[in-house]
Amino acid sequence: MTATVHLALQLDPNALDRAAAVLTETLTATRAWPGNEGLEVIVDDADPTHVIVVESWATAADHAAYAEWRTTPEGVNRLGEILAAPPVKTVFSGQIPLGL
Repeated sequence: MTATVHLALQLDPNALDRAAAVLTETLTATRAWPGNEGLEVIVDDADPTHVIVVESWATAADHAAYAEWRTTPEGVNRLGEILAAPPVKTVFSGQIPLGL
């Protein structure tokens, strides 16, 4: 089953000038991971320091393998340099059939 992942980030206001570069560097590796079908970063209209990375994965297992890789020395990234708070990840892989 497919998975959609929301990674909510609270950016450090003093790091906004570096945010795009760090996000691009980090998310390039995410996008290249097997099973990643795409991603985008959306910005809160009321608070430009609040962004959500929306990731689409072929399967929840693909995302789990990627998340495990991020905990290894090879998967380390610089995201922490631009954050004001720890990220909050939510994985959505279930659905409610609506019959629409």
